Amino acid sequence: MHRWFRKSISVLALISLLFSCLEKRSPNIVLINVDDLGWKDLGFMGSAYYETPNLDALAGQGMVFYHAYAAAANCAPSRACMMSGRNTPSHGVYTVDNSERGHPKTRQLIPTPNRHFLPDSIYTLAMMLRDHGYVNGTFGKWHINEDPLQAGFHVNVGGSHRGNPGSGGYVSPYKIDFIENGPEGEYLTDRLTDEAIRFVKANKESPFFLYLPFYSVHTPIMGKQELIAAFADKPGTNGQDRADYAAMVASVDQNVGRLLAVLDELKLADNTLVIFTSDNGGIRDISYQSPLRAGKGSYYEGGIRVPLVIRWPGKVQAGSKTDVPVTNMDIYPTLKNIIGAKIPDHRQLEGRDLAPLFRNQPLEERALFWHFPIYLQAYNPREDGGKDPLFRTRPGSVIRKGKWKLHHYFEQNDYELYDLEKDPGETTNLAESQPAIRDRMIQLLDDWREQVNAPVPDQANPRYDKEFETNLIKSKLDED
Repeated sequence: MHRWFRKSISVLALISLLFSCLEKRSPNIVLINVDDLGWKDLGFMGSAYYETPNLDALAGQGMVFYHAYAAAANCAPSRACMMSGRNTPSHGVYTVDNSERGHPKTRQLIPTPNRHFLPDSIYTLAMMLRDHGYVNGTFGKWHINEDPLQAGFHVNVGGSHRGNPGSGGYVSPYKIDFIENGPEGEYLTDRLTDEAIRFVKANKESPFFLYLPFYSVHTPIMGKQELIAAFADKPGTNGQDRADYAAMVASVDQNVGRLLAVLDELKLADNTLVIFTSDNGGIRDISYQSPLRAGKGSYYEGGIRVPLVIRWPGKVQAGSKTDVPVTNMDIYPTLKNIIGAKIPDHRQLEGRDLAPLFRNQPLEERALFWHFPIYLQAYNPREDGGKDPLFRTRPGSVIRKGKWKLHHYFEQNDYELYDLEKDPGETTNLAESQPAIRDRMIQLLDDWREQVNAPVPDQANPRYDKEFETNLIKSKLDED
């Protein structure tokens, strides 16, 4: 009897230990990063045209961040910032390809050279998770080196230096790297989700990091025909009216729904932290983000503000919302602290841990910074709403703190100050009427640039031609 009792205690202790281990197991992480999805391109963000029932349900199960930002206004630098936890001056990825964009006679300054890939010295988010027991898989657009397996992932499907799927590339046979062709006509968003689901099923017994950076909704705009037909007769509103783009958004929504259903089926949802966001603002020529100004490539709100939802059952209150300004650089330190990770140099991280918001605790107000010492030409001068008809943005820096946002453009050393609380469309420049606030923001921006050694171009471009620039602007505005 005594021996049986001791054996029973041992079994109970073992069971208790097993349950303790299960409770302490690090959460699975699913990070969904849609390409060029605008801040208002979702039902839960206020769109009356796009239909996103699965993402609307996800938003109701987690926390919605209404003032979430990408750390850069276009693809490669935003992804470099998110994966490194560092701002653009720390890694030198400012844009896609070269920094001398637009006509050379319209650029007053010699821009800062651009680094195409994230430096090998960077200890990435994926490396941190790999070194703390995670199995990492990425399925889709990578864009910050040749192969994500070099940056901490164990599995890669479809990710390389490529920034878009190529002409006609949303259907098989594909034009991207590291993927086998499926049946002719297979849709890329469906295929990437199939691969992601296979990864989840294969790794359900251990903590996994699933990075799902869809190529959608980047150009070329190619929706599935049956979904395009579903939107063909639906009336649009306020610059949101393209059935082919709505079809791409709907495909993303359907596939996110498929993935979440698998997490439920495998009983993984309760221990899985899901993050849904976009890498930058949407292209305004395709979809307006009103009341926000401009779109992808611009450092006005429409170019950098993005949707963000975080769901973590039992840890993040369902249906919660916040207006606290956050950035995609916050994802790395948040996950680091959640799993109790150690990294070689914690000072590399320029974001902050968002977990206190999950517990309804306040975060100390901070400034957010953007630095873009290069040029990015216009898409459509009549539609972009950017810096001017020739450029979505010109070399400059931006700071937001509280409700105030300051732009500093280097060519003329000019400033724009906006009250985002009253003027989210950045229509009224208060730089002259609010000099005290302007000067305080300028000092914060100057101090930050000095702290991070941000390059500020000051060499005049000998090819610049003022008359040529003036005439080109006029001709662009006169075009039908």
